[in-house]
Amino acid sequence: MIQIAVFSDVHGNLPALEVVLKDIEKRGIRQRFCLGDLVDFAPWGNEVIEKIRSLNIPCLMGNHDERVAFDIPVVPLSKHSVEETNARFIAIDHSKKNITEENKKFLSELPFHLKLNYKVGKKHWDIQLVHSSLSNNDTYLYESEKDEIFTTMLKNSQSDVIVMGHTHLSFKKQFENKTWAINCGSVGRSKEENRLASYVVFTLDEEKITPEIIQIPYPIDETVRQIKDSGIPDYYASFLKNENVLIL
Repeated sequence: MIQIAVFSDVHGNLPALEVVLKDIEKRGIRQRFCLGDLVDFAPWGNEVIEKIRSLNIPCLMGNHDERVAFDIPVVPLSKHSVEETNARFIAIDHSKKNITEENKKFLSELPFHLKLNYKVGKKHWDIQLVHSSLSNNDTYLYESEKDEIFTTMLKNSQSDVIVMGHTHLSFKKQFENKTWAINCGSVGRSKEENRLASYVVFTLDEEKITPEIIQIPYPIDETVRQIKDSGIPDYYASFLKNENVLIL
């Protein structure tokens, strides 16, 4: 039996990341992977990057990592309210100004996606890691999508499991051929009503892969306080407290 942990979308929320890493450690899981979006919306962008670097956790390039690393302009999204659009511009600009050049270089060198192969007994399992999809790190794929979208991704990647983040909404979908599409949710900026830090544990044996989505509390009030004391808009503090903020 082999266990691996996959998490995503920390978004500068160091208290949430530390709780998730501690939970993974308590479970005795040594194989850890991150699907990206280390920065934006909470004030510990540098600390989160340095934590990932110091622990040598393989990490993908999320769309926010790419935007900060290469100073890509922020484009308003039609799904966002005027309030969120304004807050988003300010928050991302805060990251661009505060992430160190060394950490921007680290973000710029992250891989776009990663394919894992584990051998358990006589069985090889292929696990495809992406931020949002095989071809793009800014595609929103939800549980409600047609199965064909995910099964095509599985076929194209020749994998048994495809794991994604990006939407901040976790789900598990299994298909007739026993393959899986999994969204591990978000560590630091969950859009689920409970706002818990979310990640996924895979247990691999010779016969099957078993995914378990783990959701755990973290000191959210500390993150909220630090956001309010930073140059990041209070919008993101209210978001984490689920205080009358529209979720899109």
